[in-house]
Amino acid sequence: MSSTGSTATELYCPKCPRRYSLSTVINLCECGSPLLVDYDYEAVARTLKVADLRNRDASMWKYRELLPVQDTENIITLGEGGTPLLRSKNIGPELGLDNLLLKDESVNPTGSFKARGLGMAVSRAKELGLTRLIIPTAGNAGSALAAYAAAAGLSAYVVMPEETPSPFLIDCLYHGAQLELVKGSIKQAGAKAAELVKNEGWFSFATLKEPYRIEGKKTMGYEIAEQLDWQFPDVIIYPTGGGTGLIGMWKAFAEMERMGWLSGPKPKMVSVQSEGCAPIVRAFEQGREAAELWENPQTIASGLRVPGAVGDFLILRAVRESGGTAVAVSEEDLIGGTRDLAAKEGIFAAPEAGATVAALEKLIASGFIKKTDQVVLFVTGSGYKYLDTLQAALNSH
Repeated sequence: MSSTGSTATELYCPKCPRRYSLSTVINLCECGSPLLVDYDYEAVARTLKVADLRNRDASMWKYRELLPVQDTENIITLGEGGTPLLRSKNIGPELGLDNLLLKDESVNPTGSFKARGLGMAVSRAKELGLTRLIIPTAGNAGSALAAYAAAAGLSAYVVMPEETPSPFLIDCLYHGAQLELVKGSIKQAGAKAAELVKNEGWFSFATLKEPYRIEGKKTMGYEIAEQLDWQFPDVIIYPTGGGTGLIGMWKAFAEMERMGWLSGPKPKMVSVQSEGCAPIVRAFEQGREAAELWENPQTIASGLRVPGAVGDFLILRAVRESGGTAVAVSEEDLIGGTRDLAAKEGIFAAPEAGATVAALEKLIASGFIKKTDQVVLFVTGSGYKYLDTLQAALNSH
């Protein structure tokens, strides 16, 4: 065994006092909550200096002491992470913002930020001896599981809503995954996947229903801090479906603070959803700790068409603890934002990213964002996976 230097110690529940061994093959805590990975932060603070990270390869694995994979032989990588943080050329200046930054996750393998989470989760699955992995998905997570499982030599089963854009289906099939399409939303896909887990023994990779996807996603938080020379930005605007990335970054910021890597006010986390599917926004506005299921979810941004998130309480907790907010945007504004990213920044983005641009405009108008704030907008995926959807949007305008 060649050790990664991981300091992971155990799994813990953010809702109850239960803790589990890292060697346990597990989905959720007995209480039904997602599980998180704990580390020996004191050991990392003693042995790893932020300056050491400069000399490492620009991938998410550079933060290996704070990641759960124990043996380097189990790392399944396609080059995920190390994505650019670009200064806005036109959108920021037009809105009077001096410091608008775009975190472009579309350049990851498989075209989205999901490569981080699934790369990590598949690596851990291999380490734990799992061989049959199943995921309900609105698109990008399925593509990523199919690719990483193929690279690891594991079997993948992908369950998608029928109206998922066709590039995702083709992608999964070329990677050798089994594919099943279901009527309805990701909720129905989740029910079908749960049935296959129960009856056929697949291991569930549903959002936050295993502990390791979030550890891959949290590396976005480490990267932003490193790219800003170990400073926090003022605001992070994040399109939210299942919310793993938002929860993961909030975990990363707490970890960095604990190790003394940076201090000062943490970023205000803004959760963005579509008006056609906004359970987190509604729960935030009503002051609730969990989100009620959204009936009949409608939006062309497949990744935002998530009527209920298992980590809803963690998303809401991060938004509130950070002094952030939750914003819903119209489909028209979301498409407008997608077009702006391409026409004004040269980034052909998925419509989820367009939602962040629309939210930014609303937040400036409401005074939540000041002209001097350093703001990071997340471009979570590539528009190339949404060609049929985006073509239909062009035709209807």
